[in-house]
Amino acid sequence: MNDIKKAHKSIAILDLYDGQPNEGMRCIRDLITAWGIMHQTKISIEVFDVRKNISLPDTQFDAYISSGGPGSPLESEGTDWDNAYIQWIRSIENFNKKQNSKLTKKQILFICHSFQLACRYYQVGTVCARKSTSFGVFPVHLLPAGLHEPVFNGLSDPFYAVDSRDYQVVAPNNHQIEAMGGAFLAIEKERPHVPYERAIMAIRFNAEFIGTQFHPEADAIGMQMYLQRDDKKKAVIDEHGTKKWESMLAQLQDPDKIMFTYKHIIPNFLTNALTSNL
Repeated sequence: MNDIKKAHKSIAILDLYDGQPNEGMRCIRDLITAWGIMHQTKISIEVFDVRKNISLPDTQFDAYISSGGPGSPLESEGTDWDNAYIQWIRSIENFNKKQNSKLTKKQILFICHSFQLACRYYQVGTVCARKSTSFGVFPVHLLPAGLHEPVFNGLSDPFYAVDSRDYQVVAPNNHQIEAMGGAFLAIEKERPHVPYERAIMAIRFNAEFIGTQFHPEADAIGMQMYLQRDDKKKAVIDEHGTKKWESMLAQLQDPDKIMFTYKHIIPNFLTNALTSNL
């Protein structure tokens, strides 16, 4: 039996959904499990309920994925769970600073709400409310640094992703991100019919931390279930019309759209975070 078959890796999933029903946690688990099977690696997964239980992982996991979630990334500042979450980010930062080898440093993927919290903490842009909710399958456009980002290997430009948010990150602070050793990776689609700045959709914060505003874990099954919920169907039709709702369902069947993103970003993150020292 070779070394890869003996490998055992542990992943911490930080659940920021605050007890609300969602498909994101299932999708993240499925992707981790599939990666372990493909790489003949035993994977243990532990979930931490950040908002309801103020539960955070220690530094002993091999990698971390922090989920999306509801609510404002601004109004929670100063609350017990938010303070604990920021302290957790600092704990991983401090752990990584003490490591002499990049092989022993721990990587984090921040998704949607977690991404907004990280942007607020690092002050790499302005976190603010959108004029209206962004919900659907949209093109994401790569910036120059995104073309060379290992976690985005294999993606087209643009690629397609599920977007679901009432908040955004705009006004990128280039001086701050450069000082951190990071880069802005992607921005939202151009909207020439509205006078608003394009939001940042992905950031590499430093060599170990990366985040996406969109949901790279979203799969077609979960999105179909979500869109066909009575409340979500009504919300989309009320806001955008029946044709938009039908178009969103149709796009889920396109293998070059969200399923292509699903099969690349989180698997690439896991490969980048876990295989260097198998």
